[in-house]
Amino acid sequence: MGAVTDPTLARDIDAICRLSGEFTLRSGQVSSEYFDKYLFEAQPELLARVAEQMVARVPEGTELLGGLELGGIPIATMLSARTGLPALFVRKKAKEYGTCKLAEGPDVSGRRVTLVEDVITTGGAVRDATRALRERGATVEVVICAIDRSPEGENPLADVGLEVRPVLTKSELDAVRG
Repeated sequence: MGAVTDPTLARDIDAICRLSGEFTLRSGQVSSEYFDKYLFEAQPELLARVAEQMVARVPEGTELLGGLELGGIPIATMLSARTGLPALFVRKKAKEYGTCKLAEGPDVSGRRVTLVEDVITTGGAVRDATRALRERGATVEVVICAIDRSPEGENPLADVGLEVRPVLTKSELDAVRG
């Protein structure tokens, strides 16, 4: 993909984001560790480094960057600033007042949207957003994520025909633990 590697990014993300304990994930799975992505998203320098790694992962022909509520939004905003592509803010469900939109920003109908997410484990939120955006006429084929926690070599979103382009994988984060 031509990405310039940031050799210390995995170590720095792991050091600030990996928590130990007992955590219930969105999928319902229970894990003894959790990657609190908000800890890097709240750090401008780390957020900028993650976004910089995403630039080369944005597919050619992308018209909109769809940040998923909530963690994908700051990343999509930073990536939008870096690429000049407009950002779209994708809700978990359409708001029930005002414009009643699922996605805030430009109209998605007939547009190629690349999704931006923070952490993917089973891909549930991304799957839901992909289906909803496609129902509204968008072409959605790729999701870029900061951390892919799914089992190595598996694409948790193959069932909806989505390619996952991670900046970091769980195995890369595990490797820096020594």
